[in-house]
Amino acid sequence: MDRFQAENVSLQRVVIAREFTRADIVFYGVEHKGDSFEALVFLNAPEATLDTPLEVDEGFAGSFVVFGHAGCFGDKGHCHVPSHRDPFDSRPPHGLTPQTKMVEVTDALKHPRCAGDTLTITVLPVVPDREQATQADVLFFTGLRLLSYR
Repeated sequence: MDRFQAENVSLQRVVIAREFTRADIVFYGVEHKGDSFEALVFLNAPEATLDTPLEVDEGFAGSFVVFGHAGCFGDKGHCHVPSHRDPFDSRPPHGLTPQTKMVEVTDALKHPRCAGDTLTITVLPVVPDREQATQADVLFFTGLRLLSYR
């Protein structure tokens, strides 16, 4: 996807009351088979674009970077990630196993623009280029979670 937006994300009481010391958004199953990119994360800024300043006052919460593999160049099946792995297999996981990425969003979540009991999370995947970075259809993940710590 070239833009991800989750609206009306319900917040836990501890977040609504601002009784947390740290908050993270965790992205699960992040694919890295394609191009490299940076994922810009915004809170309560559904209108965010690549021109939005990367400041907390504008809803910017943080980012994560994916070093992509830009496709598969091996033999047939070389880039196929096995769906099952024996729990006693001591080899490292397959190189294209989807990743987990975490973005620390404490300051952005404590900002007044995030007051309330719901939240909008917007993610813009940006591909670097010599001339100008562009938003691209490179973001694929299986789920996300907002974690808060007291």
